[in-house]
Amino acid sequence: MVERESLDYRNDGGTRGAGNFRMLVVSLLAAVIGVVAGFVAYGLYSLIGICTNLIYFHRFGLDIPSLQNHLLGGWVVVVPAIGGLIVGLMAKYGSQKIRGHGIPEAMEAVLVNRSRIAPRVAILKPISAAIAIGTGGPFGAEGPIIQTGGALGSLIGQLLHTTASERKVLLACGAAAGMAATFSAPIAAVILAIELLLFEFKSRSFIPLVIASSLATAVHFLLMGRGPMFDIGPVDFSVPAALPFYAVLGLICGLAAVGFSNALYWVEDMFEKLPIDSAWWPAIGGLMLGVIGLFFPRVLGVGYDTISGILNNNLALPVLLAVMVFKSLALLVSLGSGTSGGLLAPMFMAGAALGGAFAMVMNMIFPGAHLAPGAFALVGMAAVFGAASRATFTFIIFAFEMTHDYNAILPLMLVCVLADGIALVFMRNSIMTEKLARRGVRVHQEYEADLLRQTTVADVMDPSPASVPAGMLVGDLVDRIARREPEMVRHQALPIVDDEHRLVGIVTRGDLMRAMEQADGGDHTVGAAGADGLIVAYADEILHDAVLRMMQNDVGRLPVVDRADPTRLIGYLGRSAVMKARLNRHHEENTREPGWLGKAITRPLPSS
Repeated sequence: MVERESLDYRNDGGTRGAGNFRMLVVSLLAAVIGVVAGFVAYGLYSLIGICTNLIYFHRFGLDIPSLQNHLLGGWVVVVPAIGGLIVGLMAKYGSQKIRGHGIPEAMEAVLVNRSRIAPRVAILKPISAAIAIGTGGPFGAEGPIIQTGGALGSLIGQLLHTTASERKVLLACGAAAGMAATFSAPIAAVILAIELLLFEFKSRSFIPLVIASSLATAVHFLLMGRGPMFDIGPVDFSVPAALPFYAVLGLICGLAAVGFSNALYWVEDMFEKLPIDSAWWPAIGGLMLGVIGLFFPRVLGVGYDTISGILNNNLALPVLLAVMVFKSLALLVSLGSGTSGGLLAPMFMAGAALGGAFAMVMNMIFPGAHLAPGAFALVGMAAVFGAASRATFTFIIFAFEMTHDYNAILPLMLVCVLADGIALVFMRNSIMTEKLARRGVRVHQEYEADLLRQTTVADVMDPSPASVPAGMLVGDLVDRIARREPEMVRHQALPIVDDEHRLVGIVTRGDLMRAMEQADGGDHTVGAAGADGLIVAYADEILHDAVLRMMQNDVGRLPVVDRADPTRLIGYLGRSAVMKARLNRHHEENTREPGWLGKAITRPLPSS
C-alpha cells in the first residue's frame, strides 16, 4: 500500500501554526536584541569619546570631539601608528575578523557560517574600533556597531535552540538595531539589513527587524536625544530646475564610488605584498595617517562635525576639495592596512564634500543656476556610498530620514540610481562583496521571484508516465530498457502498478542493477526489486514543497498521485523536469519578443 506523505505542508495547519509561534519567539528575542544593541551602541560611542578625549585633549568626556584643535602637536604622527599596532596585535592573537569595516564579515557569517559569529568577535571588535578611532582613525563607529550588534544577535541565536534561518534573522536584527541606534534612522536600518544581510523579504524577518530597529531607536532617543546624527537646516533642492545638474552629479558619484572601491582593494593588495608580519600593517597605515593629519587635522577621527558643516554649507570650496581628497586618502591607507573601523562616516564625508564642491563649481560656471551646496552635499553623501555598497535604496531612505524633507526624495532617487548604474557597469562586485569574492564567496544581491513557489507540480510533471506491472520479471524489464524502448528510458525510475493499475511502488535503475547482481536476479519480479514505501507528490501543490520533499528523503523523483485516491497515478516528477522548468522560464523571460512596431514594419502590404 502507498503511504500518504506526511510532509504536505500546504494542508498542514500544525506546521503553519508552529511557524507562526516561532516567528513570535524570534520577534520577542528581536525586542531584547534591539534594546541591548541600543545600549551597546551608546557604550561604544561613549568609549570612542573617552579614548579620543583622553588621548587628544587629556580630559575625560563621553562626546566625540572634533580633532581640528587637538593638543598633541607633532605627536599626532605617532599616535595613530600606536593605535594601529595595538589593533594589529589584537587581530593576530585575538581574531582576524576584527579587521576591516565589519559589514563584509557579518555577510560572510550569514553566507558560509550559518550565521554563527564567535563570542570573541563581539568583544574584540568594539574594543579594537574604539582604539583605532580614539587614536585618530578616520572611521565611523557605525560599521563596528553593526558588526557588534550582529554578533550579539548571533550569540543569542547560538545560546538558544534556533535554526540557521532564525539565527540569520537575529543577526540581522542586531546589525539593524546597531545602525538605528547610531544614526536614529530605523527605516534605513531595516532596509540595510534586508539588502546586505538577509537577502530576502519575508514576514518572518521583516517583523523582527522592525521591532529591533524601533526599540533601538527609542534607546537612542533616551540616551542621545531625539535629533538625527546630523543637524541639517532648511535646504532648497531646486526641483525641477536643478535636475540636469543632479543627473551629472549622479554620474560623477558613480565614478567616484568605482574609483574609491578599486583604490581600497589596490591598497590592501599592496599591504599584503609587504615582507613583514601583518600585525605591523595597521601601524604603517596609522603612521601614514598621522602624516596626513599633521597637515590637515580634519581627516582625523570620526568627523561628524565636518559632515554637519558640509551639509549646512559652512565650508568654503578649497576646504571641501581638501576634505574630499585627504579624507579619502586617509581612509584608504588606514582601512587598507587592515585596521578596525567603519566606512560609512568617512565615505559620507567625502561624498558630501564632492556634492557640495560640485554645486559651488556649477554656480561659478552658471551664475544663474543658484544651486544649494547643502542639497547637493546631501545627495552626494548618499549616492557615493549607496553605489559603492550596492545598497542604493537604503541610502536614499537614510538621507531622507536625515532631513525629513519630502522635497529631497526626487533628487536623491535620481542621483543615487544613476550612480548605482555607473557602478553596475564598471564594478563586478561591490565594496562590501569584493572581499568575499576574493575568498571564493559569491553574493547574489538581486531579488527575484522564486519559480519553485510560483509553479505547481501539474505544470511540470509528465502527465502520462510509463508504468510497469508488479509481476513483470526484472530480466524482461532490463531487456526492454537495453532495447531503448522510448517509454522505458524516458525516466530514471518507473512506477509499479498492480493488476488493477493501482500504484504500489517504484523501481529505479539502481534497483534493477542490484537485482541482476544476485543469482537468478533476472527471474525476480519488479515488485520485489522496487520500493513500496513511497514518497509522493500531488498535482496541486507548489513545486517548492515537492522539491523539498525530494531533498529531505534523498530521492530524485516522485510519483504524482490523486489526493482523493493516493493509489491513482496521474504523473511523474523528476529532477530533470524541475531544472528544465527553471531554465526554460529564465530563457523565456529574457528573450526579446517582436513588438507591435516591428510587426507592422515587416507585415506584407496587401496586394492591389
